[in-house]
Amino acid sequence: MSSLLPIFPLELVLLPGVPLPLHIFEPRYKEMIAECLEQKKPFGVVRASSDGVADIGCTAEIMSVTKKYDDGRMDILTRGVERFEVIQVNEDREFLQAEISVVEDEDEPGKPAEQMVTQAVRLHAEIAKLAGTEPSGPDEHARNLSFLLAGSLPLDLDFKQSLLSTLSEAKRLEAVVGYLEAILPGLRRASKARWN
Repeated sequence: MSSLLPIFPLELVLLPGVPLPLHIFEPRYKEMIAECLEQKKPFGVVRASSDGVADIGCTAEIMSVTKKYDDGRMDILTRGVERFEVIQVNEDREFLQAEISVVEDEDEPGKPAEQMVTQAVRLHAEIAKLAGTEPSGPDEHARNLSFLLAGSLPLDLDFKQSLLSTLSEAKRLEAVVGYLEAILPGLRRASKARWN
């Protein structure tokens, strides 16, 4: 893929399959999004931090423009599609662009263990409930279940970034289960304290 992907550095980690609403207000990003809409092409979201931008990001497909403002600002709904590695950043335009290569999972024998999937979905539902949201979690048979589970919760960005870089769904699910199990006791205590 020789064409450059427009890049939107944000202080968040977009995961494949996960929706991301955005408010576009900076002139350079208004230009970038207008171009993506016109050419029906995705842009890349990479995590920006004090250390610069991450090497692994996720392409975002624009699902809809939910609101347009008189001054050109807009609210859009996007969804993560596929992971990519930034090969080289290009700064010829107002917004960043990058040469990328798509990141695929390594071919692994078999699917993640059934009990791992069930446990991940169960933990996710309990955390969603404790957070007071409807536990309408993803279908257990969804592709990239690990991303959907992690993407629907406000988890640590370092954790989400490492998930994005992990090239095995089984390992990602294992990581999600471990992470959710680690934060659950604190959430249960906080929830109890709220009700007492």
